[in-house]
Amino acid sequence: MSETQKLDFSAVNGTTQESFNQQKNLIKRMLKGNSAECSECKKPLTLQLPPNTRKAKPTDKAPGIYCAKGCTDIELDMEAVALLK
Repeated sequence: MSETQKLDFSAVNGTTQESFNQQKNLIKRMLKGNSAECSECKKPLTLQLPPNTRKAKPTDKAPGIYCAKGCTDIELDMEAVALLK
């Protein structure tokens, strides 16, 4: 039998956690109504929310935060938010 080697994911875990926290903070800022810019192209980000009435036109994009050039594309799961009410 061979011994199994333990892999060190500490560097990857730190980077992943930092990225997750940055995105979480960006989402919070955008949902509060603050503006933000894309970290890649510096263009303003837009927040796309789902229609709030049945008469509203459906949009071509899912709810999320988007950059005009497509650098930032964070899709939000609004169904999970609706279940909290």
